[in-house]
Amino acid sequence: MAGNTNMADDFSLSRVPQSARLPMWEVMLVRIGALTALSQFMLGAALGYGMTFWQAFWATMLGSVLLEAVSLLIGIAGAREGMSTSLLARWTGFGRYGSSIIGAVIAISLIGWFGVQNSVFAQGLDEALGGALGFPLAASLTGLFVTVIVIFGFRWLSWTAKIAVPGFIAVIGYGIYAVLKDHPLGELMASAPPGPPLAMSVAATMVAGGFMVGAIITPDMSRYCRSGKDVFWMTLISTIVGEFGVNLIAVLMAHAIGTDDVVTIILQTAGWLGAAIVIFATVKINDLNLYSSSLGFTNVIDSLFNKKLNRGLVTLVIGIIGTLLSVLGILDMFVNFLVFLGVWIPPIGGIMIVDYFLLKRNRAILEESRSSGKLPDSSEKMNPITLLAWAAGFLAGYFLEWGIPSLNSLLISSLVYYLVMKFAVSVRQNQKGLDC
Repeated sequence: MAGNTNMADDFSLSRVPQSARLPMWEVMLVRIGALTALSQFMLGAALGYGMTFWQAFWATMLGSVLLEAVSLLIGIAGAREGMSTSLLARWTGFGRYGSSIIGAVIAISLIGWFGVQNSVFAQGLDEALGGALGFPLAASLTGLFVTVIVIFGFRWLSWTAKIAVPGFIAVIGYGIYAVLKDHPLGELMASAPPGPPLAMSVAATMVAGGFMVGAIITPDMSRYCRSGKDVFWMTLISTIVGEFGVNLIAVLMAHAIGTDDVVTIILQTAGWLGAAIVIFATVKINDLNLYSSSLGFTNVIDSLFNKKLNRGLVTLVIGIIGTLLSVLGILDMFVNFLVFLGVWIPPIGGIMIVDYFLLKRNRAILEESRSSGKLPDSSEKMNPITLLAWAAGFLAGYFLEWGIPSLNSLLISSLVYYLVMKFAVSVRQNQKGLDC
């Protein structure tokens, strides 16, 4: 398949054929790898530092339900059509030029995530070597290392997951075992948070925002699934393992050690070998960040300039940009970045889900072209109602002071898009009646 060749295009601007689809467990392992990473552990430690165990549990529950709903629906659409998120957006509300905006937003966000994760990886590597490399050199080496992996496509993402995921789970498992030897579970679950209180709305938004981009880009993975059933199990199992498993273990560790310093927690429970394995697992989420970013930018160039660039070449360029961002210290804005993503990205998924499953505006041409394994011959250029709904969702999530911002932005954008589209169709029909 194309994904096995150097500088692979990996079906970036076409449907993934059934012959290239993969077993559910293989796609699921890539998805779990995106959730079982140091950033997820950092999120759990932040929750545990400012909340009780049960407060952190309910914050995780609220955020995870939202993530699972979005992931499942948009993932099923991606599997059915065999398209990435940015490509699918052309026929799910955004049109050709609107999808380029989506591709750019997702790609830029993921370059930011790439910078965050690469900084974590580089800091861990530099500390493990006693500062011999220095952070700038370490970040450059780790960033280029991940870039090379991603150039070879989804198959290589799968292979890195097979190595990184088991290692990460083993270290975290040993870490909680070491903690529970000295701290009774009941005592940790009942203990007060060691740090300043964290509001439930902020915590739930951190959970949802922390992986909301991952939820929206589910089609980038699910397009390799063979059925909607595979998408269901892939998203559900990965959410349980990543959100509940990693988050809540990190909460208990933060309570036991009294800090949200992730490196300190891991070193005190699993030692330097454990820290090295966990930090290496960062590669697993970072290769997915870069992979989806390359798909987004490939769609942007094709939509705006009708130029089909090779995805591998795009990966090389943006990998260098992301590496530079990590060297410049984007990690310092980690929490603010999570909260911001929690209200900026959800409207995209809400609009796509409403258009595909409720309005079904392009389902006929998608189904017709699907039978031949090709993309539809045409798409609308831009839908201004989509931009209106997106803006409304973002503003609701950003300015409303009640509820969970990420949920507010998702619901408001979905509702505005559905109602205004229905109104627009009604007006057109009435106008046609008058013309007759």
